[in-house]
Amino acid sequence: MTLNLTDGAIEALTKGTYVHNPLLQLLNIHRIIRGSGPPRFHLVMSDGLHTMSSFWLDPQMNRLVEENCLLPYCVCLLKRSVTNILKDGRCMVTVLEMEVVKSAEEVGGKIGTPTPYVEGQRRTLQNQVSAESHAAASTSTASPHTQPSASSSTRDPVGRGDSGKKTLIVVPIACLSPYQTKWTIRARVTKKNNILPWSNLRREGKLFSFEIVDESGEIGVTAFDKEVDKFFSLLETGKLSLEVTCDYCFTFHSEVTCDHCFTFHNPLKLYVIGVCRSVDDLSSFTAKTGRQEYKRDIHLVDTSGKAVTVTLWGEQAEMFDGSVQPIVAVKRARLSDFGGQSVSAIFSSAVMVNPDIPEAHGLRRWYDQEGHALDGQSLTELRPAGGGANTCWITLSDVKTEQLGQGDEADYFSCVATVLFSGKESCLYQACPSADCKKKVKEQPNGLYHCEKCDKQFPNYKYCVMLSANIADFSDNQWVTCFHETAEGILGHNAETLGQLKDTDEAAFDEVFQKVNFTTHIFRNRVKLETYNDESRVKAMVMEVKPVDHREYSRRLISNIRNMAA
Repeated sequence: MTLNLTDGAIEALTKGTYVHNPLLQLLNIHRIIRGSGPPRFHLVMSDGLHTMSSFWLDPQMNRLVEENCLLPYCVCLLKRSVTNILKDGRCMVTVLEMEVVKSAEEVGGKIGTPTPYVEGQRRTLQNQVSAESHAAASTSTASPHTQPSASSSTRDPVGRGDSGKKTLIVVPIACLSPYQTKWTIRARVTKKNNILPWSNLRREGKLFSFEIVDESGEIGVTAFDKEVDKFFSLLETGKLSLEVTCDYCFTFHSEVTCDHCFTFHNPLKLYVIGVCRSVDDLSSFTAKTGRQEYKRDIHLVDTSGKAVTVTLWGEQAEMFDGSVQPIVAVKRARLSDFGGQSVSAIFSSAVMVNPDIPEAHGLRRWYDQEGHALDGQSLTELRPAGGGANTCWITLSDVKTEQLGQGDEADYFSCVATVLFSGKESCLYQACPSADCKKKVKEQPNGLYHCEKCDKQFPNYKYCVMLSANIADFSDNQWVTCFHETAEGILGHNAETLGQLKDTDEAAFDEVFQKVNFTTHIFRNRVKLETYNDESRVKAMVMEVKPVDHREYSRRLISNIRNMAA
């Protein structure tokens, strides 16, 4: 079986044009040792028509040489590469990913009669001689494309054709690499965030970020200060494509150019899409910064007959109009199993209403014909409020992403978490000895202890525990406060015993807290936004602590996996 090399691949790679998995033959390889780093390998490649000696193997691919796979005359599939134009005009192709599809022994020699590629010269020798003769006969009227000059082979960083017009080297987003010094990407804007202020110790300014996508992948871009004024009004989500030429970084600066390009089309990658069946009222909450924020739940249904709740935040929640039951697509939404399965449009999500894509058109036809008559089985259960009955099992990261405790009422949840740290300082205090009172008492000059709640004085007191601890699961950590019974459950000792140890044996008292660290429990917690000294923050209080029943816990995990798979 003979392999056909990809004719024209060398020329295309030289110009930075994307070639999908070209087949090339390795003609030679040179080992270059530089300092103490890994060796670099210089490759001479052929496409059967031309050869080029400006290929460099990425150090991560050195294993091909070490395993004796990359030998002269082997045929390689070039999966990923980057074309870089040096300051002197020379072209360098860095091979990021390559696979040997036919060994040197199987090939047995050079394929075809390739000649060294010279940029801009695909004419035959007769044409070159004819052009040179014509140039000699008309030197007074010679033009750059009829009389090659000494610098004609030196390439402009962005490339120039025979007409002198710039030819942009468009690089796929997936092929961007630190090895490139200059590049151009052509992509569609899928999300644009609002302008935000920024500051550091030296100065302050403004910025905005947006996301772009092409056929190969997507990337985020940030523009600062002057570029905000230059580009913010120019970019429109989903309505235009752009060409960006800049150095390798993900920030806009003064060397960036951006041009409209309406001929580029790209299918949007969506994670969630459905028909908005119903919309809840806009609700408000106070964020940690003290600002009033807004959120809204919408309910999506698709052809599976299942419905799911999607939470929108901020401006998206305020501006959303679900009166005409639009198609809603959410890109990079966060899936949560808090109260069943629900979706949240986090900061990095892109929410699109009635996007012009085949999936949206198909959903609209389905819903208008038959979907509107279905009740739809909801994958999202109602969250418990107030008393905490039927507490939901969630991870600690869900507490923040779901904005628990930010509403008018407290939220309750259960989790399996490990104690990372427990504070022993000030965890014990002297409390009122009355059975139904745990108010802190103050020692009086007469030696008695006064309780402000009971308004009585007592000759003695009892110890109570108020423990501050940091608990964590695989997703996040959370500071919690444990009062008396829950603190005793975690520490494994009652308050009186702890008080005696603190007064008589400091080492034993310390050991109690050391043993608590890295123990795992089931925590039932209450979270609520509280304000103190004009500072608002969500406080978590442990309502109940139980040991982990690993058999029951495993059953619940298996059940969750099956429900998600279904």
